[in-house]
Amino acid sequence: MLKTKAIAAFAATTMLTSVAFASNKPGEGVTVRPVMAPSVEEIFQHRILFAALEDLGYEIADPQEVEYQTIHLALGTGDGDFTAVHWNKLHDTFYQESGGDDVLEKVGTLIDGALQGYLVNKSAYDAGVQNLGDLKNPEKAKLFDADGDGKADLAGCVPGWGCERVIEHQLDEFGLRDTIAHNQGAYNAIIADTIARNAAGENVLYYTWTPYWVSGALVPGEDVEWLAVPYSSLPDGATAETTFDGKDLGFAVDSIRVVATDDFLNANPAAAKLFEVAKIDINDISAQNKMVSDGEDGSDDIDRHVEAWIEANRETYNSWLEAAQAAAQ
Repeated sequence: MLKTKAIAAFAATTMLTSVAFASNKPGEGVTVRPVMAPSVEEIFQHRILFAALEDLGYEIADPQEVEYQTIHLALGTGDGDFTAVHWNKLHDTFYQESGGDDVLEKVGTLIDGALQGYLVNKSAYDAGVQNLGDLKNPEKAKLFDADGDGKADLAGCVPGWGCERVIEHQLDEFGLRDTIAHNQGAYNAIIADTIARNAAGENVLYYTWTPYWVSGALVPGEDVEWLAVPYSSLPDGATAETTFDGKDLGFAVDSIRVVATDDFLNANPAAAKLFEVAKIDINDISAQNKMVSDGEDGSDDIDRHVEAWIEANRETYNSWLEAAQAAAQ
């Protein structure tokens, strides 16, 4: 797999870090076992953390690649040490089902301001489709019918990601089952078709999230617009802040955090402090994801993106290492 092939390449990345850190390696002798999703767009943030961990002396095992619910289960059973793709609100059910605070810990906030929601092409929005509830009207729903069945085709969420629970709940809650078809499958294939149909002048309705490259290809406010929902309603009676920029998007305004096992954190204060202080700007993630979508999707490409990010953020990156080293003393 793309991630596992590149572990040996991390040495090249870490050679760029300051020689001043070479004599302080609190992680020496410890192998860290990451657990990741099989998504090329989420390699970048992990490899930045891998580089920092290696600068602290840790070895990085070949990452396990599984879907999000299984990521949490693997951590909960001690089959891995950490992941950097935990959405604080969206994946909380997975976290609780995997043992929660008894065996795991959410550490720091790696990426802030993550959004999810439904979007339509700007011309449809400007013509009056501005709320998901508008598609309860069969005539409006037909505007987004791509396969001739009379229903709006929603390019939706892959089962197992967590977002499908919200979408399925809201289709029932808002009475949209008769007018919206939730199309699920390989997301990149579905969204590629959506982008092509938009380019051809057709109306499109889709789910997406940020950080992700899609919002670089279909830019909110220019090509597309976020839809509001009739009111905030999440599965299992959950409550969260779902309003962004004055619009209720229907999904929790979220953050992406590191989740690690209590055992690993207790035994490795340097890694625990690194996870606590590390932060990556969401726009940097989206920009890197856009490079991936434009063809820079090889392992060497991503290593180059990581090296460039570290050099552009050298002072911040070094401060992570200093804090981690101090925590180990």
